Amino acid sequence: MVHLVTAGLFTGGVLLIVLGFRTVVQPMVGVVLLGVALLLRPRPGRLDAELPTLRHVDAPALFDLVDRVTDAAGVRRVDAIQLGPEFSVTVTHYGIRRKRCLVLGFPLWAAHPTRKPIAAVAHALGRLSGHDLRGDAFVGTALESLNAMARTTRAGNNAHIPSGAPAHSFRAGDVAGGASLFNARTRKGEWLLSIPRAAAAATARLLSWLILPATRRAEFDADDLAARMASTEAAIAALQDRRLARAVGIEVHRLAIATRTLKGDRSAAAAQEALWDKVARYSESLREKRGCDETTEPDGIGPVAGPAGLPSEPLRMARLAHEPRRGATITLDELDRNRIEDELRDPKEVLTRKVMRDCVPLTQ
Repeated sequence: MVHLVTAGLFTGGVLLIVLGFRTVVQPMVGVVLLGVALLLRPRPGRLDAELPTLRHVDAPALFDLVDRVTDAAGVRRVDAIQLGPEFSVTVTHYGIRRKRCLVLGFPLWAAHPTRKPIAAVAHALGRLSGHDLRGDAFVGTALESLNAMARTTRAGNNAHIPSGAPAHSFRAGDVAGGASLFNARTRKGEWLLSIPRAAAAATARLLSWLILPATRRAEFDADDLAARMASTEAAIAALQDRRLARAVGIEVHRLAIATRTLKGDRSAAAAQEALWDKVARYSESLREKRGCDETTEPDGIGPVAGPAGLPSEPLRMARLAHEPRRGATITLDELDRNRIEDELRDPKEVLTRKVMRDCVPLTQ
């Protein structure tokens, strides 16, 4: 329905402009309809141009590991892998054909030399098994279009001008009058934009509510896949480590600033190399402090629902802990790990330079 409305707005706008060209009102209405259709258009994703991107020829060992997980999950293989500065693993889509890109958070990879990265990768890819409609070509793009329209029509912080001016300023009355006129027009525009913004936000919430049962099932399927691929203990530990994401992100941000300003007599390459070692040690210290060891089992279920009505992480960990134990079917031996490390050496340098330059965006 969202895509049909978008096509109808576009078609209606074009017809009003072409057929009512001799009038004034019809082309103006047509331009408004085209503007709304432009806001609702499906947006093909893009690869982050600043993140290092790997293709199969660049990292055959890493792609072989990811391909084994995708084949076990029964999903289409990824077309690209990017290294990111976040403590997470996600899958994004890009291009008209919605190719798949695995965004591998290097802090998570550097902090875990064994099975936890496999569990995190398996969980991210397990969501693509068919039940998570947020990545669907029709439902996913409709949800992205609605959210993008709601964000675009939201008023910015610079949409208001202070109308007060010192009385002794040159033409202070004209300045105050112009500011008042600008603010009045801004309020009118904001009122007009509030209608499509509210409609898009309400439709997005309705669509999210409709696909919520499938999304919940996708989360459980992803947990099961992670347990099958990397073992039950690794899957539980990977879920526990999700709680460390913000703390690790803040530490990477702090270390990047400290390394950039207080590197001392060390070379830039040595300082950058030490960055990820410090991140790994910090992650391990957090895990020990919070009791996030691989063999730790959740004591209680806690809250059942998490953000957006999805199953909470304590519930998912309890569910895995009470099911029959599973061993790892995909392992990463020392030779494979060294091959992957060699393939990631150049991309890691690119990512490190980006982190040193921009640090890490901090989220709430």
